[in-house]
Amino acid sequence: MREDTPLRPVSPYAVSKVAQGLLALEYAAAGGPEVLRTRTFPHTGPGRGEAFAESSFARQIAEVAAGRRPPVLSVGNLDAVRDFTDVRDVVRAYWALLDMETQSAPARPDTVYNVCSGRGVRLGDLLDRLIALGGVEVEIRQDPGRFRPSDIPVLVGDPSRLRAATGWEPRIPLDRTLGDLLADWRARVSARSPVA
Repeated sequence: MREDTPLRPVSPYAVSKVAQGLLALEYAAAGGPEVLRTRTFPHTGPGRGEAFAESSFARQIAEVAAGRRPPVLSVGNLDAVRDFTDVRDVVRAYWALLDMETQSAPARPDTVYNVCSGRGVRLGDLLDRLIALGGVEVEIRQDPGRFRPSDIPVLVGDPSRLRAATGWEPRIPLDRTLGDLLADWRARVSARSPVA
């Protein structure tokens, strides 16, 4: 998905994101603050909330490893393809857009910048990587309650405009991101009260 791809939001959440960007432009046009818009694709890393698929996987794996749950993972749609970027790289992208001194061309308020890696990964493959990193044997069970009614099969972005304006590239490999996410969940799980 390029920045100029027509927006066709398929959920109330997506509609709110589109409206947010348009509202920010209206404030800027009316003499308000200068606005830079990004479309940030899925990002993850240490501290990620468990409501997100990859973080839920990591939490469950950490709980299995700690003996706090049976070796069964509850998952939703594993065929969806997403473009994950490490949250620390996302923050660097935001700074690059704000740092006028390092830009090859000034970031423009009248455009949008995709913050993404440009590479898609199937959620089932991401889960396999987390399981390997976790060193556990588990059974995978699909839970219909974890499927989204308006799930987009493939969501991969094109960060060319961001790269051209700032030279930004993601630096942190996905396996390190997943390892750090899993380590964070292991620490959170071990900090909870002991198993009765």
